[in-house]
Amino acid sequence: MSVGRPLPSLAARRAPLAAPAAQLAALAAVPLERELEDALSAAGLWPLLAAGLDVLQVNVGRVCNQTCRHCHVDAGPDRTESMSRETFEHCLAALERTGISTVDITGGAPELNPHFRWFVEACRGLGRHVIDRCNLTILLTAPHRDLPGFLAANQVEVVCSLPDRRPAGTDRQRGDGVFEASLEGLRRLNAVGYGAGTGLRLVLVTNPVGALLPGPQRELEAEWKRALEAEHGVRFDALYTITNMPIARYLEWLAASGNLDAYLRRLARAFNPAAAARVMCRTLVSVGWDGTLYDCDFNQMLELPLEGPRHVRDLDLAALERRRIATGRHCFGCTAGDGSSCGGATT
Repeated sequence: MSVGRPLPSLAARRAPLAAPAAQLAALAAVPLERELEDALSAAGLWPLLAAGLDVLQVNVGRVCNQTCRHCHVDAGPDRTESMSRETFEHCLAALERTGISTVDITGGAPELNPHFRWFVEACRGLGRHVIDRCNLTILLTAPHRDLPGFLAANQVEVVCSLPDRRPAGTDRQRGDGVFEASLEGLRRLNAVGYGAGTGLRLVLVTNPVGALLPGPQRELEAEWKRALEAEHGVRFDALYTITNMPIARYLEWLAASGNLDAYLRRLARAFNPAAAARVMCRTLVSVGWDGTLYDCDFNQMLELPLEGPRHVRDLDLAALERRRIATGRHCFGCTAGDGSSCGGATT
């Protein structure tokens, strides 16, 4: 089953928006009726503070077998950034000295990191819940065809990106042939017990194709479950809706298509105080491939520094649990409408 040739990343093309500073400048140039600080202040949430720490999200690198048009990481086959064994060991040490319950592994395609399987087993050995953010097509590549069995044996929750339940939408965003390859990946996960009420949790993630806010998560989940099982024989446990963040390659598309100003205004006008109160950065900390700590994966890509310890080897739970979170205009993406997080809608 073939997948279209990946596009080059922003970094490989040396595109202006490969630089985080250029991305922040592009967002700052859009005229808005009010800033995020004003919206949060009106909701009684300024400054935005952490409210505990339950999740260690580990971005193990930017290497990926795909180059999706909406990718906020600017990941792809032409990227080389990859977490070292030493940095993984710092992550494990941080887990050992804290009560952080969940390890959320992301990338790139996290499975392409040579230490991925060892890290999964080590985290499970510490009794932590592990999430693998999988692009599905990686399961069809020769070195990774046994991954469904490995993930099942370690009781890893698998969260998979599938932008649209129809071929055209997914292929438009992720490349020709990705929809059919993704379905095959889902079937392989189903075959080892995922999505079948066995306790092996399989989650799909959808994000809009275009300059739109996501639809209602509960309604879409019911629709997708009916359609994917009836049309393709595929089962899953839950559907998460995620708003496209106006950074990196999605920001480039917004600017090139003339949608940037309208999209950012749409996000800002849809600010929801209830969603803002439950943004994921309040209970999560993100680890970059080099061990640097950030408030979330989006702040990581924009290189917005975290208030507190800067490296995972120095992770201090007390210092992080009530830290002030770095925010910017991109944060309107998580606070719009029903809210958006790595766990889907927040309201």
